Amino acid sequence: MRVFNSLGSNYNLEFVFRALLSENDIKYSSKLKSYLENKYHGKAILLYKGREGIKLALDLMNLPKNSHIAINSLTCYAVYEAINDAGHKAVYLDTRPLNFSPSIFEAKLREDPKVKAVIIQNTLGFPCNVSEIEKICKDKKIVLIEDLAHSIGLIYEKGKEAGTVGDFAVFSFSQDKFVDGISGGALIARNKKYQNFNSLKLDHVGNAQQTIDKLYPLFTYIIRTTYQSGFGKILHLALKKMNLLSKPMGDESPIATHSLPYWYCNLINRQFEDLQNNLSHRKNIALIYAENINPKITLNTNGQQIEQSTNMRFPILTTNRNSLIKHLKKYGIYISDIWYDAPIAPKKYLALTDYDYSCPESEKISSELLNLPTHRNVSVKQARYISERINQWLDLQ
Repeated sequence: MRVFNSLGSNYNLEFVFRALLSENDIKYSSKLKSYLENKYHGKAILLYKGREGIKLALDLMNLPKNSHIAINSLTCYAVYEAINDAGHKAVYLDTRPLNFSPSIFEAKLREDPKVKAVIIQNTLGFPCNVSEIEKICKDKKIVLIEDLAHSIGLIYEKGKEAGTVGDFAVFSFSQDKFVDGISGGALIARNKKYQNFNSLKLDHVGNAQQTIDKLYPLFTYIIRTTYQSGFGKILHLALKKMNLLSKPMGDESPIATHSLPYWYCNLINRQFEDLQNNLSHRKNIALIYAENINPKITLNTNGQQIEQSTNMRFPILTTNRNSLIKHLKKYGIYISDIWYDAPIAPKKYLALTDYDYSCPESEKISSELLNLPTHRNVSVKQARYISERINQWLDLQ
């Protein structure tokens, strides 16, 4: 058995060949842009990374320098990096358990009048209380940015779809995301005040980087299928050492804004066409985990919450996380890439931020959080097997 949380988890052999043979035709870009604009009711721009969309949204708002941008304290370093590169300061909202509450947001606004915008992310696909947050934003004239990296297709309460509420919607189509185009992002300006894209100058993604991206599905497919024989491990290490594996975080700082090459759009369009099947599969896998894993370690996993969620991953909590990771590894289940292992994750980037240790709930959760895979390459049989191995480990504790 070989199950990975990431490392090209969304790809099969068909995707490998589609990526290698995808044409660089403008029709794919036009189709994707039109789809996004019609679905999310705004003006769209296609970018190479999701973080470029966050930075661009902040630039379009023309805020005073060093404005404060409120963010979920359980988030990715890429969000912090985009805010910092735009010349502003991230301020942190504690989570209960995965998203901040309206009351925490209101309290932050009372103590900090410099907050000009807030980013919601529906962590791991679990919806935040968007109705109350939207009301606060309108009352206080705060710009609302929806980050849909985890939540494309999510339906909020009252039937609103994620991406149709905020002034902006930001998308990430990077590897192992819900909609996976190897790389890619988009910004949709829903508020007409911020739709002046005409003067933007976008950089070109280099041909060398595009080649590395095209090969990523092939390389990760070989790594996954040969990992237990030992060859996959050697190949993985060699490709990383030679910088031939595409990386979701990237090394570019400050963040530049790149146009998305057309061939990525072809992959992304197909993912949107299969969106409902993806949502249904992830929900079924999450329900298997919820029904079979000892409930003392599950989090936000009752049936209603799973129905609402995109189930990007299935969260569990344990104070002995490393022990469980090692236990599952013996059975070919590789889940050591933790989302999130720090309030601003990955933990190795935390020292690069100004995080002030003001969010005790997020700090506690990030020290215990472990996420199980729900992607299309996890079968029902495998999900049951993973559940059994986790319960086995619990019995040994």
